[in-house]
Order: sequence, then C-alpha cells, then structure tokens
Amino acid sequence: MFLHSDIHIDASKFHPSAISDSAHALNDHLMGIMAKGPKWYEVGAEKYRQMRINGETPLPKRVVLESGKSFSIPSRDAGRDIPCRVLLPEHGGPVKAVFMHLHGGGWVLQTEKDQDIMLKSIADGANVAVISIGYRLAPENPFPRGPEDCFDAAEWLVENAKASFGADLNFMGGESAGGHLTLLTVFQLLSTKPSFQFSGLVLNFGAYDLSFLPMARNFSKAVPLVLDYDIMKHYMAAFLPGLTPEQRKDPSISPLYKDLTALTLPSALFTVGTEDCLLDDTVFMGVKWQMAGAEAIIKIFPGGPHGFVMFPQDQAESAREGMDLIKEYLVSKLK
Repeated sequence: MFLHSDIHIDASKFHPSAISDSAHALNDHLMGIMAKGPKWYEVGAEKYRQMRINGETPLPKRVVLESGKSFSIPSRDAGRDIPCRVLLPEHGGPVKAVFMHLHGGGWVLQTEKDQDIMLKSIADGANVAVISIGYRLAPENPFPRGPEDCFDAAEWLVENAKASFGADLNFMGGESAGGHLTLLTVFQLLSTKPSFQFSGLVLNFGAYDLSFLPMARNFSKAVPLVLDYDIMKHYMAAFLPGLTPEQRKDPSISPLYKDLTALTLPSALFTVGTEDCLLDDTVFMGVKWQMAGAEAIIKIFPGGPHGFVMFPQDQAESAREGMDLIKEYLVSKLK
C-alpha cells in the first residue's frame, strides 16, 4: 500500500516564484498608496468612507452607474428599511437567477453603491440580477445589527425575488466582510427557511475566524498591503466591541466554528490571493466545507492581494481571471 495524502494541495500556487511581475507591480503600487495615507482608524470611519468614495485609498474610486437602481427592503425594525441596489444585464431581457451580494469593508466601510462596475460585469456575464445590500455599519451599529440586515434582506428575497425581479434567489456572495456575512446568512436561512437551498455561493477572501488564524497574525509587510493584523484588530474593536478572542469564536460570529456535519450545504466557490492575510481563512473554511460533504471549489491566485477581484481588470490579471472564474461558476450552476 502506497502512502499518499487524502487532501491534496498544489503547493506551487503558494511559492513566491509563482507571483508574476505584473502582480508584484500592482502590490507595490497599492503599498505606495497605503504609505501616503492614514489608516481608517486614524481619521475615523466617516472620514475614511469619504476617502474611499474619492479613490484616496488602495481600492478603486467609486463609480455609480446610471443603469443601477436603488430600492429598499423592509427590516425587522418598524419604520426602517434596508437600502439596496439592483444591477441588471445589459440586454434588458429576463434573467435566469437573482444573486444577493454583500459588500466588504471590514464591517465599517463601503455601501451598496460601491461595487457597481464589478456587479454589472457579473450581471452581464451570468445573466443574473445582482442585488447589493446596504447593511448597517460599525462602529455606529456593531454586531449583530449588520448581520440582522443581511438576514432580513435574504429572507425577503427568498419570498419576493421572483415577483420583484423575475427569477428566484439562487446565489449569494461577497468579499472579505461580505464573505463572512454571507456564511452567517446562509446558516440563518438553513434554520428559518429549511426548504430553501442556494444553487451556489461566491466567497471571495472572506474572514471566517474573527479570533484570527495564523496568517492573519503573521502576514507582515513594511507597509500594509491593503489589510493586515493591525487594521483588522481595529475593525474587530468596532464590529465586536468588548468581546475577547475566545468569545469571538462563537459560531454565531465566526463561521469556521460552526458544526457543519448535520447541514445540507450548497456548492461554494472560494477565492483568495496568496498575498492576503486572510489566506488561511479561505483554505481552512473551504476544506471544512469539503469535509462536510459539500462541493467547495478553492481557487488560489498567486500574488493576489486582499480585494483583488475589485481592481480594474486591465491593471490586475488576478482581477480579470477572478471575475472570469466567478461568471463561469455561476453559469455552470444555472445549467
């Protein structure tokens, strides 16, 4: 009997030699931007949100498309609605599915209006209606208020997507904090809507252990590459004020600690770059997903920084490849 591993990793994807010259150039550019500006907690959330809108941070400047339409979904709180945005395919015809999107930003930054370019590309490429949810942000609204908005929006879409957008809710996903909130919402729906099932999830460089895995603690550059341990600690202090690392391991907060063995999980696409402090989060969560008997497609992008799919595709090969992969995955699940 030959000794062989039952879990296979393509180690070449993680080796520094796999990082292209263009990926190095992008990362150097992003670190240059970080070196010139303040960290979000040094100027406060409100000021840094405006800086993000103006394009004064590593992420691209906000572009709000005229084709995107704003609307709202009722919340659990009387008199308060959840702001949302819908991006539809260019052809204007019937869509095949609804994709619920949760933005990133450390539970502190960004809104439903900040990803129009990326979400319009998904809408066009997969023939889906993409609904972006403007959940409440910390520190003004710490846990569990943001997740509650995601739960309310998802439950509303389960019941109303077909009548409102011409297709059922089939997909859900997000980036970074949005990946984290996606899994919390999936687990919520498995409890409140047990007959409902997603066709697939798109989980881009999510945070799944909010007590921090080794890569989150050990990933270090002379200048932060979009995200590092110091920045994440301040996000956690805003989103989960007063909670200890042990308390942050509660499955209602950290999806990695959820018992998946008795759950019927949907297929999931996990993506992450090797130059991302949340690399461990994706690898660990993806393998755990597979151990529970569900399909987990784990794609590693050599040299990809945190947020890589959000950068202009003509500037970042990982963004182009990542977006192509997302659209290919969605289309495959609609066949």
